[in-house]
Amino acid sequence: MEFINIIQIILAIILTVVILMQNRGAGMSGVFGGGGSNVYMTKRGLEKKLFIATIVLSIAFFAVSLVIVIL
Repeated sequence: MEFINIIQIILAIILTVVILMQNRGAGMSGVFGGGGSNVYMTKRGLEKKLFIATIVLSIAFFAVSLVIVIL
């Protein structure tokens, strides 16, 4: 059981870092909904990989959380 808790903490830290890396260079206007000129831009390169990593990590974090609740 302690092993699962450690995995969840590691996933939470990595997920936080990946989410913060996505907003790098966006500025404060992007955080609050400003800068609407880039709404329809396609994700490419590292930005796309970070986006996919965020989805995968969030699903893994949710799955580990469900395992903890069930156990």
